[in-house]
Amino acid sequence: MPELPDIAAYITALESRILEQQLRQVRLASPFLLRTAQPPLTSVERRVVRELRRIGKRIAIGVEGDLWLVLHLMIAGRLHWRAAGAKIGGRQNLAAFDFPNGSLVLTEAGAKHRASLYVIAGEEALRAMDPGGIDVFVSDPNSFRDALTAENRTLKRALTDPRIVSGIGNAYSDEILHAARLSPITHTHKLTPPEWEKLFAATRETLALWIERFQQEAAADFPEKVTAFRKEMAVHGRYGEPCPRCGEKIQRIRYADNETNYCACCQTGGKVLADRSLSRLLGSDWPRTLDELEALKRR
Repeated sequence: MPELPDIAAYITALESRILEQQLRQVRLASPFLLRTAQPPLTSVERRVVRELRRIGKRIAIGVEGDLWLVLHLMIAGRLHWRAAGAKIGGRQNLAAFDFPNGSLVLTEAGAKHRASLYVIAGEEALRAMDPGGIDVFVSDPNSFRDALTAENRTLKRALTDPRIVSGIGNAYSDEILHAARLSPITHTHKLTPPEWEKLFAATRETLALWIERFQQEAAADFPEKVTAFRKEMAVHGRYGEPCPRCGEKIQRIRYADNETNYCACCQTGGKVLADRSLSRLLGSDWPRTLDELEALKRR
């Protein structure tokens, strides 16, 4: 799912292309994309785009008359900039937003179409779309800690809950926790004051690094290859590869369709965290250290 740095890159790319441009037409290839009936979709057509905003992991396009198009890309939704009037045939193309200088095309890979489009009127309705998580760039260490300790959650769960922190998902939570040298399964109520300082700093610094990198790229070309897996990442998507800090192999915890990546040496004091898929292979003799894990794999 596109996260805060990816959404920021999309907005940067869109600002130079659609701000102060007239939205001539919205074409839907999938009627299931639109989740609202009022105001009608046609009400935003032939209106000039006045503002772009990030609402959590959503992109909000504001047009004249205080009307908003709100896009939620979910896991597999992506945006593309095409020539004006681009065709939208095929299973992956869901919609096109036509401007004088080009068309913004929304696609979604896979059979399960979860991306959504909302048409809403007014600031109050727009605020209601916000899950409520804090913006780490306008919060301070105390408000950050208060938000994450409202309930006793694991750090991974707290960072990825949109009601707690805005815009962070699976990929950047892995990177943040590695930068802070904290275990993903540590509970928020157990963190010490120095650990809170490290987590707050790592959250802001990690997100700022990737936002700056992506915005620089988006200023030159439209971000056509948005992915949760980047070769420059420290741990996310790098299971079995060496940690860039210590050289030990990156480990993972798999659950449902997701996985958490971490370095046991840097983050868990050398302890290997239980992983369901690996435990089925190794049986009940679960390894507690990296050395034990490697020995079992060689059997």
